[in-house]
Amino acid sequence: VQLVESGGGLVQPGGSLRLSCAVSGSEFSIYGLSWNRRTPGNQREHVATITAGGSTVYSDLVKGRFTISRDNAKKTIYLQMSNLAPEDTGVYYCTMIDAVGQGTQVTVSS
Repeated sequence: VQLVESGGGLVQPGGSLRLSCAVSGSEFSIYGLSWNRRTPGNQREHVATITAGGSTVYSDLVKGRFTISRDNAKKTIYLQMSNLAPEDTGVYYCTMIDAVGQGTQVTVSS
């Protein structure tokens, strides 16, 4: 199973980014997936989860600002991030079962 993230970058506070996580080598539609992040202090935080049925769960840290979604035909999940703050800086990575992507760097700074 391979998970490949993309879409990270440098953005100013208040800005937006959309991350993607493409899955290959595995069935996709029957599994839930999550976005997580590793902070500059090397803490790992859960960000959001989407179930196979499309239900979503968000960390209180991002609720109301981030939206997780999935496209089963493309075997891809997305994370739309809005109103970004410096505290959102980190490496964002997706997980599915026990597979973990390498991550994409998000830096929020003026």
